[in-house]
Formats: sequence, C-alpha cells, structure tokens
Amino acid sequence: MRDPDEILHAVFGFEAFRGTQRQVIDRVMAGKDALAIMPTGAGKSLCYQIPALARPGTALVVSPLIALMHDQVRAADAVGIKAATLTSADANRAETADRFRAGDLDLLYVAPERASMPQFQDMLGQVPLSLVAIDEAHCISEWGHDFRPDYRLLRPLLDRLEGVPRLGLTATADEATRKDVLAQLGMEDEALIVAGFDRPNIRYVIRPRTGLKQQVKALIDEQPGPGIVYAPSRAKAERLAAEIAATGRNAAVYHAGLPPQERAKNQADFVASEDMVICATIAFGMGIDKPDVRFVAHAGIPKSIEAYYQETGRAGRDGDPAEAHLFWGAEDFSRARQRIESEIEPDRRAGERSRLNALGALVETAGCRRAILLRHFGEDPPERCGNCDNCLEPPTAIDATETARKLLSAVYRTGQRFGVGHVVAVLAGKPSDRIVDLGHDRLSVWDILSDDEEPMVRPVARALQTREALVLTDHGGLALGPNARSILRGEEAVELVLPPKRQRRRRKNQEANPVGDPLFDALRERRREIAAENAVPPYVIFHDSTLREMAAAKPASIAEMSKIAGVGEAKLARYGEDFLRVIEELAGTGS
Repeated sequence: MRDPDEILHAVFGFEAFRGTQRQVIDRVMAGKDALAIMPTGAGKSLCYQIPALARPGTALVVSPLIALMHDQVRAADAVGIKAATLTSADANRAETADRFRAGDLDLLYVAPERASMPQFQDMLGQVPLSLVAIDEAHCISEWGHDFRPDYRLLRPLLDRLEGVPRLGLTATADEATRKDVLAQLGMEDEALIVAGFDRPNIRYVIRPRTGLKQQVKALIDEQPGPGIVYAPSRAKAERLAAEIAATGRNAAVYHAGLPPQERAKNQADFVASEDMVICATIAFGMGIDKPDVRFVAHAGIPKSIEAYYQETGRAGRDGDPAEAHLFWGAEDFSRARQRIESEIEPDRRAGERSRLNALGALVETAGCRRAILLRHFGEDPPERCGNCDNCLEPPTAIDATETARKLLSAVYRTGQRFGVGHVVAVLAGKPSDRIVDLGHDRLSVWDILSDDEEPMVRPVARALQTREALVLTDHGGLALGPNARSILRGEEAVELVLPPKRQRRRRKNQEANPVGDPLFDALRERRREIAAENAVPPYVIFHDSTLREMAAAKPASIAEMSKIAGVGEAKLARYGEDFLRVIEELAGTGS
C-alpha cells in the first residue's frame, strides 16, 4: 500500500492534511468503518480518494446525483486519478464496466439505485474493492432533511462486501440523524468522527424582505463573483433571473420544470463561469461542486436549519471569503407550517415543527447567527463570531411586548380574518368606509397605539408569525396561533430586533485579487484560456488560492512550481510550463 502523505503531496500538491482528514483516512487504511461529519469545503473527497489510491482494488462511491458524479470525475481526471461513472446518462457504460472488471479504475461512481441492483452487485463480486464510500450519507436517514429511500437499500450490499471498509460522508447531520445513519450503515458508535460545523470564511447576513428585487440587486452589485439565489418557486426563480439579467449581469435559471437540455446547459454554464448568478429552486442542490461560489442568497426561508447550513455551504468551498444572505418574510413561516400539516407524514410533523422553530430563532435573534447555527449541531461556540451581520453591526433590540399584546387583541376582536393593514388601521384609529361599516371603530382596541408604536406594528406582526403566535388564514387574514395565549397573559415577553440601516458598500474584488496584482490577473486569464481549450471549468485547472501563491512566489522553474500548494504531479506536467511562461513574461516587464 502507498503512503497517504506521499499521495497527498504527489497527486494533490498539499503538504499536510487538514482537520480530521488524517483521522478518517487512518481508519479506512486500517480496514475500519468511518462516518465522517465534516463541513463543506473541509476536503471530504480526499477521505476516499487517498485510500482508493493507497489500498489495492477499486473504490466504489455511492453518490446521489449524476451531475455531482461527473464533476467529481472531471476533478479526479485533472490530478491523474482513473475515475468513471456508471449511470443512466453515460453512453459508455459497457466500456466502463470492462475497465472496472479489468481493475483499470481507482474510483467508480454510481447512484444508490444502481448500487442496489442484483446484477450490479454480482459484478462487484468479481473485482477487489478498496472501500465503499457513501457520499451525502444523511440521505439514508428518515431524520435527515434530504431523505432518499433508495439509500435504505444499500445495507444488503454493504453486508455482502465482507471485509471492505465503509465510509459515510456528510456535512449536515444532527445527533438523531448521526445515530440513525450509523445504524443504517451497520457501523459501531466508535466509527463516528465529527470534525465540527464551522465555516469561518462565510459571513451570514439575515434581513427581513423589504423589497426583494432591490435587495438582490444591491447584493449582486457588491459581489462580482459567481453566486446562487435560491427562490421558493419556479416562477420566482425565473423572475429574479430576468431582473438580474436586465442589469447586465450574466444570469440563468434552474428548476425541475425546465427541459432537461436547457437545465443541463445552464448548470454547465454556471459551473464554468467566474461571474454568473444562477437563480434556482432547491432542485439545484447537492449536484453543485463548484468551489468558487462567492455568495448564496435565499429569497425565502429554507426548510430547516440543516437545509440552510447545507445550501449556504455551497459558498466559499475554496476557503476564500464568501457571503450567505437570507431575505425572509413572515408569510414564509406561515406557508411552511401549512406545508408541514398538509404534506408531512403525521409521525414526522413534530420534528419538522421543531426544525422550523429553530429556524425562526435564527432569523429573529439579536445575537450571533453563527453561534445559533453551531449550537443547533451540538457545538459550544463563543458568544460572538465577528463575521455575521449581528456581530459586525449589532442591531437594536427593544421590548415590544405591549405592542404585541395590542396587536393580538385587535386580531381577536376584529374576528381573526383580516390582514395586517386592516388591523393596523384599527389600532391607529384611521377610519375607512369598511371599518365604519363593520363597526370596528367602536371596538376597545380602536386608536390605542401611540405614535411611537405605529411603525412597529408590522415588524411585530412578522415576529409573532415567526413564533406562531399569529398564523395566516386560508384567505390571507391573521388569526391567533397556539403561542398567542402566553403573550396575551403577560407570561412571555416579545423582543423586537431592529436591524441597522444598510450601508451601501463598494463592489468587492478583494476575494480574487486582494492587492490588485497584474500577475495574478494574467495567470487567471491563462487559466481561463486553458480551461476553454480543455472544456473544463477554470477551477479544475487551479484554484484562485494557488494562483495567488504563484503570483507571490514567482517560481522560475518546474522544481519551484512543484512547491506551490495545489500543484500535484499531473497538473505540474500538464500546465506547469504554461504558467511559468506567464510569470516570466510579466517578470520581464518589471511587474
């Protein structure tokens, strides 16, 4: 067996393992099972790629999406790893099967549906396997937020492959999900390795929706790099993409309703782009393995904190600074609760309600966003992270309990069927023909707001919907929710968080080229040309961090180039001379 440290340097161009990578790899190298909970961007793929190269046999990788598999094969090929996919979308399935039987593959990627087929399992019995890796392993658990029933069919396959180590990998699994995944994969408790969930390079920013079009436009004006905007519906995704494209920014849309060819083209264009914004539903999910996404924005709330963590985790996988923005409205929570009651099986509703309430606490807090996220996953973080909106610009928190009680009383006394505008007019004593006809100007709640309270009513209504003290009726009116009584009785306080006024920021460029180095720009341009020649995304050639190190070190020989992080033997042989020429040309001009 080859030495993992030697493979790390020779193939991937890195000097040392990060975080818990070594711990996971050591277990697999010893023939033991492992379930690795590692944050996105922590290098999970290395945990199976290195044992695949070090141990005899082929590694079988079970992955949920074909697009993700193809991205991973492309990245593996760039560093000289022999990898292939065996999926319904591949025209060369017979050739791949022959290569697999001949032992000519280091990695074979398949979907869980194929892995559970008897004929495929029979083929596996003909070939030595180095390990079986189950990517996105949380999909096997009914407790997980992306449950895939096909993953439940993997256990018989794993039990059939006696003596082959099993490696489960995921970035998102709370304690209940971890225990279930261990059980479903047939692993002992000692197999669990938790690396932590913090993504310190991501800045979390959460704001109420006050004009989504303007809020998204302001964000993309500040962020020139590639980004994802998640929309709650196909129609909204298309509308946002059109609005962004109208500003002159490269934009596309992605959702399950598009023709397959158009959907695939938009995804491929985004993966290859260095500036595109893609507006998508959550159908644009785990299949995105693009490391240089500079921002992720949500135009509505995700399904849970786990989903939020995973979706925002698609930003900044290369370790460079990235941002995660969430624009939310009270109606998001009302719709989510209606979905839980109408679409979720009864025995799973309590868990879904708990997840939604946790998300409500995240958007409403005046404290550190990161701390709430990490505590949700069982960690004990510092009180302040210094890289979320609330830490960087602390909001004002005021006691709005009395205003909340007035609002709840007005909702009740007007019949629990009117929208917030009608209720505010009653509370503020602003008559209209309808109010007079209904007699609402004679209610005890008529004109009881002070001048200072009136601007607070709508934010208070939003906060009360978030905590289920107010709920939307079928016709869009407000009604008392199950948590209203404790507020009305004075048993529970209502704190209102007032975010600071947003300061317009200058367009950012420091992520890519922090010092404005012309050599870095020239290296980036050459990377772009090589990527186009080879029909691969630029990051497959080299990450920005590698180009920045080249620009700083200015290697003058292949030997010096080999010392740059991220330059392994295969990439050195393929691209080394190209980039040395760029460095030499610019060095000759005095830059």
